[in-house]
Amino acid sequence: MKLRTLLLACGAALLANPLAAGMARAETPAKLLFSAERKPSAGAPQSLGFYSNGCVAGAAELSPDGPNWQVMRLSRNRRYGHPATVALIQRLAGQAARAGIWPGLLVGDISQPRGGPMASGHASHQVGLDFDVWLRPMPSPRLTVEQRETYPFRSVLKKGTFTVDDRIWNDNYRDLIRLASEQPEVQRIFVNPGIKKKLCETAGRDRGWLSKVRPFYGHDEHFHIRLSCQPGSPGCKPQQAIGNGDGCDELDWWFNVALQPPPPDAKPPKPKPPLMLSGMPRACSPVLDAPDRGGVGAIAETPAGGGYASAYAPAPQNVPVPTPRPLR
Repeated sequence: MKLRTLLLACGAALLANPLAAGMARAETPAKLLFSAERKPSAGAPQSLGFYSNGCVAGAAELSPDGPNWQVMRLSRNRRYGHPATVALIQRLAGQAARAGIWPGLLVGDISQPRGGPMASGHASHQVGLDFDVWLRPMPSPRLTVEQRETYPFRSVLKKGTFTVDDRIWNDNYRDLIRLASEQPEVQRIFVNPGIKKKLCETAGRDRGWLSKVRPFYGHDEHFHIRLSCQPGSPGCKPQQAIGNGDGCDELDWWFNVALQPPPPDAKPPKPKPPLMLSGMPRACSPVLDAPDRGGVGAIAETPAGGGYASAYAPAPQNVPVPTPRPLR
């Protein structure tokens, strides 16, 4: 039974008992509550909380197809975000195409209709200010809805290494990431440390844009763009400033410290308990309860016979959780 059908059935059974309904919701992981919502909430757009613990009210929808973009894995229903995020995707796609840098963006996950934690794939993307761009140009002819469910991810690294594969990579990849970093709304861009190293080696003399490009393992098939908190969202919790410099002098840590195996007697980290609604900003509960905004919804169901591929290549197993450096 699909998650939404199950939750609807449970909700119907609990309507006559509000106390039981409240208890059931309190005991349900927030990722199940938010992933069951299929439409944005009515009301003014607001990002509420932090990128990895929050939600979005009044989200805008990115059209599945545009002049210079296509949204991938439509069955996920994760093409919603703050209106500034949707506007940025449209603008970036157009600028890249007009400049001859990139024929069209393949857009990965943005946020769920009401944001919040996802059932799979991301810790962030919760407040409508994060989105992924595949490191593959949009093909011609365009992909059908069905093809977008199975079109393969492709790493730009040499297999089994953290070195960019020059048979794939060219200056257009660098120029696309640079163009994204130069957008005023963008606060950070996450790429694999190997990609950051390549950018540092090929950026040339104008290097100011590199400060926003932050290394983080896993991002070798896509890059992750994060916007700053936007005006009109007083409940949005900003991330700390990135600091000065191009960040290229920090790469030694990623390759020579982070990759060191943990001590033989190190205890494995305890898994985090699931985030519950009670652990989220108070304003997110009304977002769940708000009526739907009309005229917006999913256009595709999960394909029969299975779900979708992960957008993330696994991080090296011997890489410890590096904090606080990845959050800078």
